[in-house]
Amino acid sequence: METQASAGIPEGNGVVPDEVGHRLRAPGKLHAFNRYEIKYLVDTAAAAELRQEIERRLDRDTHSGDRGYGIWSVYYDTRQLRFYWEKIEGLKFRRKLRVRHYGDRFTVDEDTPVFVEIKQRVNRVTQKRRVRLPYRDALRLCDRREMVEHEPGQRAFLEEVLDLVCRLDLRPTAITGYQRHAYVGRDADLGLRVTFDQRIRGRDRDFHLAADAENRLIVPAGKSIVEVKANERVPYWLTDLTARRDLQVVRVSKYCQSVEAYGLAPRSIFHIPDHDLDRSTLLTEA
Repeated sequence: METQASAGIPEGNGVVPDEVGHRLRAPGKLHAFNRYEIKYLVDTAAAAELRQEIERRLDRDTHSGDRGYGIWSVYYDTRQLRFYWEKIEGLKFRRKLRVRHYGDRFTVDEDTPVFVEIKQRVNRVTQKRRVRLPYRDALRLCDRREMVEHEPGQRAFLEEVLDLVCRLDLRPTAITGYQRHAYVGRDADLGLRVTFDQRIRGRDRDFHLAADAENRLIVPAGKSIVEVKANERVPYWLTDLTARRDLQVVRVSKYCQSVEAYGLAPRSIFHIPDHDLDRSTLLTEA
């Protein structure tokens, strides 16, 4: 898992947070890794207490700060929502294509670095491959279906993306956004990453990342999604902690939540109920 040192970012170097976040998450222009992922749905108040316990064993992502950082993703799918249904049906091999930005979406312009990602599941292992591109090139590749300038080592991945969008006729389908606090392992826990996502929002139109558009809460404001990501195994102290707090593993996808929240597909048995959602908080400007 990336650390500030492995990304070549000295502490206190004065780089603006958005830029640092991008550099941290992509030490090279083409980045890939495999890992196991376990998700929990936790009351936000309980998540805050859990974070305090986690901080005793893990280091805070240096770019989280006190408020965390924003993550915004545009998901691509077919007209028939093939990737959505592959997730719902639990196929052992499934994948999805997205364009992702770390930081304040209102700062995004044509030159802003974003990631074009293919995230896929092979049995229980999650594989993510991505390339960092200026936003204009990400849109050329995924929306206009044109090859963009690249380094030799990136070509195979870009051709795979281009094949997917052309062969499956992919198009932007939903956007998700949330605030994340992240923690990374040290010493014996290297490779471990625990994230806390809250204020989970989405929309089904106005797919430019910087669009002045309203986003609906797709997970109740009182809930957070906690995710444990490990290269090999989850350490015993962490499994004991989750058991002691009676955390229940959930099968949830933010993309699927957004699709179902906007009525693009019937709500599945995995949908997080929103009956306790205050109607006054359904919409949020950011």
